[in-house]
Amino acid sequence: MSTGYEFKVLGPLEVLRDGRPLRIDAAKVRLLLAALLAEANQVVTVETLVHRLWGENPPGRARNTLQNYVLRLRRALDCPAGGAPVLTRPHGYVIETAPDALDLHRFTALVRQGRTALEEGAAARAAPLLREALGLWRGDPLSDLPAHLLQGIVAALDEQRLDALELRIDADLALGRAADVLPELRGLIEEYPLREHFWAQRMLALFRCGRQGEALESYREVTALLADELGVAPGAGLRQVHQRLLAASPNLDEARDVRAAPQSRDGDLPVEMTTFVGREAQLAEVRRLLGTARLVTLTGVGGVGKTRLALRVAAEAAPSFADGVRLADLAPLSDAALLDRAVSEALGLRDQSARPAADAIVSHLRDRRVLLVLDNCEHLVEHVAALVLRLGRAAPGLRVLATSRQRLGAPGEHVLTVPSLTLPGVDDRAGGAARPEAGAPAGAAAGAVVRAEADDPLHHSEAVRLLLDRAAGSAPAFRLTARNREAVAQLCLRLDGIPLAIELAAVRLSAMTAEDILDRLDDRFRLLSMPQPRTSARYRHTLRGIVDWSYDLCTEGERLLWNRLSVFSGGFDLEAAETVCAGEGVAREDVLDLLAGLVDKSIVVVNSSGDRARYSLLETIRQYGRQRLQEEGGTTRLQVRHSEFYRLTAVRAGREWCGPREVDWLTRLRTELPNLRTALDYCASRPDLAEAGAEIAVNLARTRCWFFSSTLGEGRHWLERLLATGPDGTRARGAPEVPTAMTTGAPTLVAGALAMKAWIALCQGDNPAAETFLAECRAVTRELPDGPSAAPVTYIEGAHAMLVRGDPAGITLLAEARDRFQAIGQGGDAHMATMLWAMAEAFFGTRASATAARDVYVAEAEASGAEWARTWAQWCTGLVELRHGEAERAPAPLREALARQQAIGDSWGPVWGLETLAWAVAATGDGSRAAWLLGAAHRMRQDTGVALIGLRPFHEAHVTAERQVRASLDAEEYTAAWSRGASAEDGLRLARDEGMFRV
Repeated sequence: MSTGYEFKVLGPLEVLRDGRPLRIDAAKVRLLLAALLAEANQVVTVETLVHRLWGENPPGRARNTLQNYVLRLRRALDCPAGGAPVLTRPHGYVIETAPDALDLHRFTALVRQGRTALEEGAAARAAPLLREALGLWRGDPLSDLPAHLLQGIVAALDEQRLDALELRIDADLALGRAADVLPELRGLIEEYPLREHFWAQRMLALFRCGRQGEALESYREVTALLADELGVAPGAGLRQVHQRLLAASPNLDEARDVRAAPQSRDGDLPVEMTTFVGREAQLAEVRRLLGTARLVTLTGVGGVGKTRLALRVAAEAAPSFADGVRLADLAPLSDAALLDRAVSEALGLRDQSARPAADAIVSHLRDRRVLLVLDNCEHLVEHVAALVLRLGRAAPGLRVLATSRQRLGAPGEHVLTVPSLTLPGVDDRAGGAARPEAGAPAGAAAGAVVRAEADDPLHHSEAVRLLLDRAAGSAPAFRLTARNREAVAQLCLRLDGIPLAIELAAVRLSAMTAEDILDRLDDRFRLLSMPQPRTSARYRHTLRGIVDWSYDLCTEGERLLWNRLSVFSGGFDLEAAETVCAGEGVAREDVLDLLAGLVDKSIVVVNSSGDRARYSLLETIRQYGRQRLQEEGGTTRLQVRHSEFYRLTAVRAGREWCGPREVDWLTRLRTELPNLRTALDYCASRPDLAEAGAEIAVNLARTRCWFFSSTLGEGRHWLERLLATGPDGTRARGAPEVPTAMTTGAPTLVAGALAMKAWIALCQGDNPAAETFLAECRAVTRELPDGPSAAPVTYIEGAHAMLVRGDPAGITLLAEARDRFQAIGQGGDAHMATMLWAMAEAFFGTRASATAARDVYVAEAEASGAEWARTWAQWCTGLVELRHGEAERAPAPLREALARQQAIGDSWGPVWGLETLAWAVAATGDGSRAAWLLGAAHRMRQDTGVALIGLRPFHEAHVTAERQVRASLDAEEYTAAWSRGASAEDGLRLARDEGMFRV
């Protein structure tokens, strides 16, 4: 039976479990629970919780202490396994409550129903709903907890109660109960003298009781009070009620007019001059956040569209804010001392007193429900944060929506990073734009193009839609066509989906084609530069100007780090940033803080979903940093450091290959392939770094990275290029020509590189190339001293004998290579030799020798703790069972190997596992399933580009299996089953399905 919790915050904090009270004695634990319940079913960030538990002076290691309190809270609640209802999330914690389990939620729902009924004119239905809602209150909210730490929460709850009270009195007035509410209103006005709506209700109640003189006197009284206390006149709504009293025509609807008072035009939202494209997900998320959070900050790189999104959200949310939506654009503000005055002007205040502007803002907002949009806060974050904190504590009805390239850092802030526009995917780019049908009237061509654009898959991309939308105004002749659609897609991709960059590119389409722009995009800051002389230099809409603005906001250390991070490709982790970028003005111990600063300023993007945080720069930001790095003359130094870091990374992976961290390394190397490629390319361009590049390439081959990532051809490319690097850094003629530094300094490396090149060609089934590379290997290593360099040569000789010639002599050679690798301490290479030795025994040995080799291989794989090795040990078990044991027992280990290889993301193993499974199923006599598997395996080989015919034992086994299957099926049945397998979208999953292929 599930556990039922009930929580109460509308009074002293109470908790019930299955109807029985739970005692939580520890004050901090109760405070933590209250902080979570205030935003139940929403993630409360760690920063917010720390502030609510300790205020402005948190203890050292506050995060660890908070984790301890969370554990204590779970114990106090006697949470079931898994921690529910108190759950951990990436950036904080959440308490999940059922719809009726929290009194605040019941209260909110009842008030919503009452408000709706009142708006529909059903006061008789509204009144009991609102009374029931107010009846849930048991006193001041959370009155048993420290008020100073929950000030914002308590103030917001009090505001909700007062709002419900106003609604209930409105309902009573509509039902003719004016005399009943007058005593209550007298007390409420004494307690809340500046709350204008209570005065409006009292004036109406007095009037309806026949006390017109007292009603008019109330207006004079509140007018004097507001002037003395706030220096302002009554709001437009209260003035309207007064006018109607003078006209002797008050009614219920007029009582609520104080909430719908018209606003001054100062600070109103600007009218949109262009269409709003996309952003549906972000619009919904910001609206959701504004429903619960007091402060929402939209962050993101310059030009990503924060302002446009904020203005659209504000316009859509306006009906929810009775006292309006106001906009303060802070971009032109250079003096922080004028911030309060700028916000005051945006709110339409005309305070002429000597008091500080912030005091006037507080007084104005205290009892109002306003959405305040603060745009472009990044250069004033500390001052804006202080002002927002003060306003939030004093005005519970206030919501603030800020835009900034850097988070404000204010307590209770909810940060939403605005992403780039969605980009075209591979599937979107594959389709073609439709064209007018043949024979269509000439006048229909334009319409046909429009219809074609609307139906084109590229329209799935927000970035493409924006480009086409803006081009319609700046370049009316431009159309999306079959010829330019790939260029349009690439243009949006290379501009990172940044709206400003795309809009500037659209302007260029008036004089250039999409292909022309794409060709010149390496100089994007000049190409997309259209200064507007009438706007300030700081705020002009050019791509360079917008990134310059971000650069100016950074500290000197952050700028140095930004420049240096530009050497990375496709992302990096903290270790890489510290190793490559530290030095010459950036201390290693400061890199983390500087990196965090760049994340806060939306320069660096962080992904924390994996085991280690991963950072990246948008290409536009990276190119800017690269230009700055070149200007300061640091490019070469950083490229050398970058190459050396990734050389050491590859070497370390090679040393730890075939160990417990094998899969971790495979995953990490695949993630780092963009950086590894950059390092390889740089090393290949410099003869003095050719050895370092070869070390990277060899170790990537050693760890089977190229196999795992389905990039065998690329591995071969780098080995060929690095082994043929001439003295000027170019590819030399007449291979094999190995750089002198490599031949004299690292004979083992040379032998390994040549052997790996031949090995990859073997696996590709490219026998002519394999023969050539093997000859190179023999020729070069003949000149090298014997010893460690002999092991890789022996290995490749054995592999060639087995795979190309189908020669049982490969068994002896591979066993010898295994011994040699073990003797020089290369465990990963020894494991690969063991695997091929066991495979050769399975194909060419006896039952006894094959079984013995398999047992050795399986034992080594299990002892190593290497998951990738274990999958191949299972595959080998299935192969030995198929060829020397009972065919019916072969599919089970083969399916298990497939499942585990797919689980770790292996792209190479399943190509052979699926093929071998087809042989096993064929041997059991199940022709239909075997034909299906042969078709699925064929498709996988087509996808990976492997030629089975070049691998003799595999090809012969394939021919035997196909012959068996064709003998058991007629031609039509075979073709049909094979075709179903070849066309299956997820053949690998189906193939390893235990139910489908149980024999």
